[in-house]
Amino acid sequence: MIICKSASEIEIMREAGQIVANVLLKIEKILEPGITTIEMDRIAEKDIRAYGAIPAFKGYSGRLSSKSYPASLCISINEEVVHGIPGKRKVKRGDLVSVDVGVKKNGFFGDGARSYKVGQVSSTANRLWKATKEALDMAIDRCKMGDRLTNISNCIETRADRDGFSVVKDFVGHGIGRKLHEDPQILNYGLPGQGPALKRGMALAIEPMLNEGGSDVVILDDMWTVVTADRLLACHFEDTVVITPDGPEVLTRI
Repeated sequence: MIICKSASEIEIMREAGQIVANVLLKIEKILEPGITTIEMDRIAEKDIRAYGAIPAFKGYSGRLSSKSYPASLCISINEEVVHGIPGKRKVKRGDLVSVDVGVKKNGFFGDGARSYKVGQVSSTANRLWKATKEALDMAIDRCKMGDRLTNISNCIETRADRDGFSVVKDFVGHGIGRKLHEDPQILNYGLPGQGPALKRGMALAIEPMLNEGGSDVVILDDMWTVVTADRLLACHFEDTVVITPDGPEVLTRI
């Protein structure tokens, strides 16, 4: 069942969303060659808890893994699509680094991700980064009352196709609220004009995942990290958005 949030619930979700936004801004400031992904994770967790929230991902068990997720951030680099586990790996100049942040505050969740270019990246990485970011912005523009859910999906795929990129089909965006993952699932591909009509109070975590090469992905032996099957580049952006009479409100931006 798709849940529409009340005005008071949306207000609580705004707070969670703003924590996500602030943590992502902090990551952008500290992300530089030489930092390890576990250092980034520890800094983020300290900030999340300082805001009176808890890391939503830490200890999470998803439908695709029986192993609880061990960290506060998902940090995915280059060919890693999503769910990269922080560790001793050092960020290098030229890397494309996706950072996904989830928090829980007062019973509600916020979820957002950014991909960062570390120094000068390849022309392909730059094009992929731009296409993914624009796909998210285009999708958010379709988050209007009365619009159909798959119009969001279709515009993401259309933007990817324009530059010859593919979209990940095995992982999707989702509803969000009292649970980190709620209905509806939001595919990054599909025909327009289908699915439920968007209603006031629906909260959606929209997350385009674009690949340089094919759309196929595999999960590594750590049971979490998703990589492109062809080991070509991937890029990921995400925002939590709520449907309002005045159009989409992005909760995870400042």
